[in-house]
Amino acid sequence: MNSSRPNPRPFGTGLLAQKTCPTARRTPKTVSAPALLGSLLFTLVLATGLAPAAQAQDVETDNALSQAEQDAANGLPVEDVQTFAEVFERIKRTYVEQVDDKTLLRNAMRGMLSQLDPHSEYLDADAFQNLRETTEGEFSGVGIEVGLRDDQLTVIAPIDDTPAARAGVQPGDRIVAIDGTPTNDLSLQEAVDLMRGEAGTDIELLLLRDGEQEPRDVTLTRESIQSESVSSRLLEPGYGYLRISQFQSRTGEQTRVALASLMKSGPLEGLVLDLRNNPGGVLSSAVDVADQFLSSGLVVYTKGRLADDDMRFTAHAKTTAPDVPLVVLINGGSASAAEIVAGALQDQGRAVLMGTRSFGKGSVQQVMPLGNGDGLKLTTARYYTPSGRSIQAEGIAPDVRVVRGRLEVEESSGFQLRESSLRGHLLNGDADQAMDDPDTPVAADDYQLGEALNLLKALNVVQRPRSSQAPNDSTSAE
Repeated sequence: MNSSRPNPRPFGTGLLAQKTCPTARRTPKTVSAPALLGSLLFTLVLATGLAPAAQAQDVETDNALSQAEQDAANGLPVEDVQTFAEVFERIKRTYVEQVDDKTLLRNAMRGMLSQLDPHSEYLDADAFQNLRETTEGEFSGVGIEVGLRDDQLTVIAPIDDTPAARAGVQPGDRIVAIDGTPTNDLSLQEAVDLMRGEAGTDIELLLLRDGEQEPRDVTLTRESIQSESVSSRLLEPGYGYLRISQFQSRTGEQTRVALASLMKSGPLEGLVLDLRNNPGGVLSSAVDVADQFLSSGLVVYTKGRLADDDMRFTAHAKTTAPDVPLVVLINGGSASAAEIVAGALQDQGRAVLMGTRSFGKGSVQQVMPLGNGDGLKLTTARYYTPSGRSIQAEGIAPDVRVVRGRLEVEESSGFQLRESSLRGHLLNGDADQAMDDPDTPVAADDYQLGEALNLLKALNVVQRPRSSQAPNDSTSAE
């Protein structure tokens, strides 16, 4: 994939880029509250270019600027900074319990970020390490990607073959409580920390699902989760199935290997790419996957406030599966990097999208290491599909809407009369022709997947070259 910027940039609910920080790790020093407040004010003033001496001199002159004009010129409302310092001092002096300075400042930074959007947050050292583990595909937990929707902790997607997936946790389930602790007052990181833990320990989630009146209790046992992001198999001879559960750093190469394995027995007549319940991940891997089905054109581009955040990614001419008929399955758990792949294939007319509308996360986050070993996760840009669509809070609409369900086939107990049942019937004359097509259990187990397979077969019928016409003989039919 070609890009104006070679550094990989991840998308997703939990996988983010790291930015080099020139500040060395510092050993914290203990200072008194008044000294800390003074230092804080001085640092904020310097950071915005405000000169205290010049400000004092202006106050003494007849043509002094108003406070609002000074704030507008310098970009920092000094009065609000002074109010912040006053609140800090009041808490230190009069709160019912003693709170140390570090805790107050950390909480202030967390609050500052949490009010920006659901994906920006302050990461302490443990959260930073958890983020790295998730990116690498190995961590201890229950296997749920979560986010905040309408200020409620919500399941974005369960990861395949994890305790959450096996227990039937679904995208859109709202987590009301974790081990009896209500989630309405928890930050996203605090909720993730509660769900993480040692393998073998139990956790109880109180889940509320749309359409249900009462929440349900679900007890899960944490595991050491080593998630492989790609799996594949043949649905029928000539028709492949490729499942990507999330976009990790090795997903692009794993997809390439899986496609080669599917095509070992012969060329594929159709492929189902399953991105349902895929919460996103690393951008470079998402572009790599799309590139294996596209031979040219734009895959995705990003736009931010800084020129450094404006990037364009295009496909290479060398493509693993450029002509295989393709159906992509999406649903409400398909987010971020999964939406990038789906949007690129849809915009370029390379695939038919089937399922339900996707999650709608169209923003880019970066993780920037801080000098104290913590990290800052910050939304820095929006991404756009090749046609210029922003799917932020809108999602991607499928070309063919098919809801989740199961197909129950009614067994017929009655006798069915066919030509072959008649005594003395003529033989077909084609010794190789099978009497019956084999039944497939795909639709019974997964209705959406069964419909995708049917669509691929229909596309092959429509695109199949017409056979030569039979001789123009007079015939009659009864």
